[in-house]
Amino acid sequence: MRIALGIEYDGTSYNGWQRQKTGLGVQQCLEEALSRVANERVEVVCAGRTDTGVHATGQVIHFDTESVRSERGWLLGANTNLPEDISVTWVKPVDKDFHARFSAVARRYRYLILNRLQRSALYRQRAWWVYEPLDETPMQAAAQLLLGEHDFSAFRAAACQANTAVRAITDLSISRTDDWLRIDVTANAFLMNMVRNIVGTLVAVGLGEHSVDWIGDVLESRDRKKGGITAPPHGLTLVGVKYPDAFGVPVAGCSRAIWI
Repeated sequence: MRIALGIEYDGTSYNGWQRQKTGLGVQQCLEEALSRVANERVEVVCAGRTDTGVHATGQVIHFDTESVRSERGWLLGANTNLPEDISVTWVKPVDKDFHARFSAVARRYRYLILNRLQRSALYRQRAWWVYEPLDETPMQAAAQLLLGEHDFSAFRAAACQANTAVRAITDLSISRTDDWLRIDVTANAFLMNMVRNIVGTLVAVGLGEHSVDWIGDVLESRDRKKGGITAPPHGLTLVGVKYPDAFGVPVAGCSRAIWI
C-alpha cells in the first residue's frame, strides 16, 4: 500500500528536510514516527527538499507499507509521535504510480518580508526584516522578467546538483499589506536556493540599488555572482504542491484557487 501525507513544519530547529549524518532533519522525525505507527521500518519521499530553517505548510510525502491502518489511525498515530513543530495535516491512500516528487507538476513557495524600522519579536523566525524602505512597484516589474522557461543558473547555489538549470516559472508576484511584503512564486520545480536568490535580487531593485532591467541582465548572464544576496531561509515557506487531478491529492497548505 502506498500512502500520501500532507506535512506542515516549522524548520527553525532542523537542518533542512533531508535525513542527516550529523544534525536533525525533518525526514528523520517523520520516518521514526511513521515506523512506530506501522510497526515496521518506513522510508518517506518528499515533493521538495527544503533547506535549513525553511518552513512548510504544504509539503507532500509518500511511503510504502504492508501495515493496514485507517487514515485517521495514520494521522493521529503519526502526530502523537511527532514533535510539536511537525504535523501531518491529511492522509490519503494513493496508486502505486503516484510519486510525491516526480508526479508533481508545480510547487509554490511564499517569502515574507517585514519592511519597517522596528524588528518583530513574534515573526523573527518567520520573516526577513528589512528596515530600509522597499518599493514593491519596481520589484513587481522586475519579477515579470523571470516568468516563463529560462536557464536560472544565475539563481542557483554553487552546491546545486540538478542536471539542468532550466525551470519554468508560471507566477511571480509581490504584494504589500501595510509593513508586510509577500512574494509568491510558482514553478514546475526549483533549483537549490533559487527562490531565496530571486528574493535577494528583487530586494536590491526595491531598495533602488539597481534598475528593473538589471534582473534581466542577471538572468541572461547565468552567473550567480551577478545577482543579489541570498535572502535568509526563515522567511521562506513551501505552501503548496500541485498534482494531476487524477491522483485526487489535496493541494495542501493553500487554497486550490491559487492554481487557476
